Amino acid sequence: MYLKSALCGLALLCLFGTASYAQSIDSATGKALNFPSRLLGKLQSRTAKLNQQLTQQTTDYLQKMQRREEKMRKKLSGVDSNAAKELFAGSAQQYAALAKKIQTDTGTHNMPLTGTYMPYADSLQGALGFLQKNPGLVNGTNSAGVTQAMSGPAAKLQGAASQFQTLQAKMQDADQVKAFVQQRKQQIKDYISQHANVQGLLGKQYAGLNQDAYYYSQQVRQYKEMWNHPDQLEQQALTLLNKLPAFQSFMKSNSQLAGLFSVPGNYGSSAALAGLQTKGQVASQIQSQVASAGPGGADALQSNMQSAQSQLDGYKDKLSKMGQGNGDMDMPDFKPNDQKTKTFWHRLEYGANFQTTHNNYYFPMVTDLGLSLGYRLGHSNVVGVGASYKLGWGNGIQHVALSSQGVGLRSFLEIKVKSTWFATGGFEYNYTTPFRSFQDIKEIQDWTKSGLVGVSKTVSMKSRFFKQTKLQLLWDFLSYQQVPKTQPIIFRIGYVW
Repeated sequence: MYLKSALCGLALLCLFGTASYAQSIDSATGKALNFPSRLLGKLQSRTAKLNQQLTQQTTDYLQKMQRREEKMRKKLSGVDSNAAKELFAGSAQQYAALAKKIQTDTGTHNMPLTGTYMPYADSLQGALGFLQKNPGLVNGTNSAGVTQAMSGPAAKLQGAASQFQTLQAKMQDADQVKAFVQQRKQQIKDYISQHANVQGLLGKQYAGLNQDAYYYSQQVRQYKEMWNHPDQLEQQALTLLNKLPAFQSFMKSNSQLAGLFSVPGNYGSSAALAGLQTKGQVASQIQSQVASAGPGGADALQSNMQSAQSQLDGYKDKLSKMGQGNGDMDMPDFKPNDQKTKTFWHRLEYGANFQTTHNNYYFPMVTDLGLSLGYRLGHSNVVGVGASYKLGWGNGIQHVALSSQGVGLRSFLEIKVKSTWFATGGFEYNYTTPFRSFQDIKEIQDWTKSGLVGVSKTVSMKSRFFKQTKLQLLWDFLSYQQVPKTQPIIFRIGYVW
């Protein structure tokens, strides 16, 4: 009887454990596929946008390069027509062919990723390939065979995979464009260096061609970085998919790393470590070698290690300056503008500042609170506009009274002078009369003018929110014309994001 009860209990335990395990697997699969259900449409639109931007950018770039070469060909034809025909023979057709290719290229199925390794792109390609080979998972089929209701997941999967495949093709086409232009640059450079009489004739157009090539290379690099940085939803989806054993097995055989390296079948298991030296064995061998070198062996080893580390740090620093340590480097022979390849929104600079004006016979104690929106012309030059609100505090600690003492409209220009010092100028309109509503300030003739020149200094902050503090000392050279006279020297403290 006891045996019978024990067997029944064991059977129930096994049944419960099997059901719990199946439920946990089904739950993990459901979570993993709920994310792709929302993710696939987003991936499709994101990659489609990158496809469009890269296609347009490359087409415009190729047309610009073709026009530059055409100008050089015409100039050179007036000096040496035979050399012009030889140097520029067929280049226009090649530019046109490259432009047509990137406009029409949609890639082939399961295109291999090439160039610099991008982990996210590799994982995404594997995820799309895994879902395409397991359409039942995409359609939401659970362990009971019941199909979950989803809004067109198969179409979304096909669209995301198609756009991803097209983007891969266009990225490779962009690399071919860069390689071709690099070849053309070298050919033209060699000709100019061999013929000193045409340096002044072709030098300007060649310099422009060189700059365009550099900025295009930077733009393509930014597109690749955008492609290789997932958002939170995509990270969660890939994390949950990675919990599925079937997906892990698929990635071991189909990822880009699997194509680069021969991954053993027992990868990740203890059997894969057989024959490898342990940390203790390596340490023991090092100690035996040091001991055989005599009393000064340890000191010599330490000195050599420090020297090697110093050299390695130096190489890392040089490599980072040459292009963040990747193989997509194009060293410019001019000072590049690092803002030129950024989008309009990424070139905006937001700021806030305040200044305090001491009270006098006409004005109470006033704090000028300002907001600004700047546009980076270059790495260190900014032009922008702003607005301010003048908050009155009353006449001293005994007579504190908050009041609206005016508003202001601003424009400014900052030019870097040295290090963290900037030359600053601007023109402002200020309404310096107490008001109750904005209807009181609509007449522009009631506003006073301020012309400001001065210096500003930025101080880096460790705060995540206030990254930079800006100190400004300004002279209002129009203050002497105001009645009543306003404060000529202005000191402002601001913050920049």
